[in-house]
Amino acid sequence: MRTPHHTVTHPAIDPYEELAELDKLGVRAFESEDDEDDEDDWAPPNHRRGGRRRRRRGRLAALPFATKAVIGLLAVTAFLTLADRWALLYAEHRAADALKDRMNLTAAPEVDIGGFPFLTQLAGEQLESVRITVPDVAADQVSLAKVTATAKDVRLTADGPTSLRGFRIPEMDGDVLLSFADLNRELGASRMKFTAHGRNRILARGTLPVAGHDLRLRAEVRMDRDGTGGGLSTEIGGIRLDIGELATYRPGTRPSQGLHLTRTSATLLSKQTSKAKALLSVPSVVRRLGVPEPAVRQALRSDAELSKLTGTPSFVRQAMGVNLLDLALDHPEVLKRLGLDPGLLKALPSLTRPALTDRLSLAFRLPKPPRGELSLTDVRVEETGIRVRLSGAGLEFP
Repeated sequence: MRTPHHTVTHPAIDPYEELAELDKLGVRAFESEDDEDDEDDWAPPNHRRGGRRRRRRGRLAALPFATKAVIGLLAVTAFLTLADRWALLYAEHRAADALKDRMNLTAAPEVDIGGFPFLTQLAGEQLESVRITVPDVAADQVSLAKVTATAKDVRLTADGPTSLRGFRIPEMDGDVLLSFADLNRELGASRMKFTAHGRNRILARGTLPVAGHDLRLRAEVRMDRDGTGGGLSTEIGGIRLDIGELATYRPGTRPSQGLHLTRTSATLLSKQTSKAKALLSVPSVVRRLGVPEPAVRQALRSDAELSKLTGTPSFVRQAMGVNLLDLALDHPEVLKRLGLDPGLLKALPSLTRPALTDRLSLAFRLPKPPRGELSLTDVRVEETGIRVRLSGAGLEFP
């Protein structure tokens, strides 16, 4: 028996209705996303400095506490160090001005306060060390004396870093330097040059213009402390002025001083007949030469006898011993024949020893402090100049 076949019938689906359903689903999904966006509105990124600060704060907040403490400590230390250095510079400036005014210096000295920190020393009113440099101390003829000194345990009288009223120096030591380079430059008007010649001696060499002639000046300067100990004295010796190779002038009244022929010119004189006769024709010269008058008369009459008289070594020494300044007034024509300028002979007597000594003097005195003692203790001539040790005690600058 055949089973009956049932046919399943599906309802017909309208494609347009399907599309409508899909459209409704899309609208609902879109509205759901809008609702979520409304809860968290979109905003553009903030690129301003406030945003960067927030990021920095975020980074700093992430640092450990110990690191933050170290950073803070470094910042405070830098600030305190800056304040300390500012107070130090201000105090050095005020101290320099005070020294300039109270010691009548031509320029403010350089003041260098040692030790750190300065504010702690200031609070205790005592400085570990103070170095003072005065680059230009006026002396008699020399104004380029450099003074450098170091003081220890300086006591202060102050009302804070901006009010320094005075200070007291229990002990101080240093030195004074007279540089040869400065001396040569400052005394260049006389074209002098100074060089070391022993522990406390100096050689002075140069030229001195006199009556249109450049005379070579030579002298020896001996340096020492003066009687009070607060200054430097100079003793000038061996002064001589060379007039070329012709004659040498030494100021003074001793027999070896005055104007004398050099050995070279006296030797030439003994070989030059006309000049020798001119010299022997002056009775005062003959007496100074110590030559017997009969021999002089024969020499004036005969060239052979003249050559015999002047050709001996004794005549050269005797000619060098004659002070030509004694003949300058009475017999200027004789000296002119020897090659000496009459104008120069008139000018030489004005170059006395005191006048030349004054030109070569390097003496000076230290400025006197308001209170306390300041003295020189040792003099030493070095290759670069004259160095004098300096000491002080009980110095006060109220």
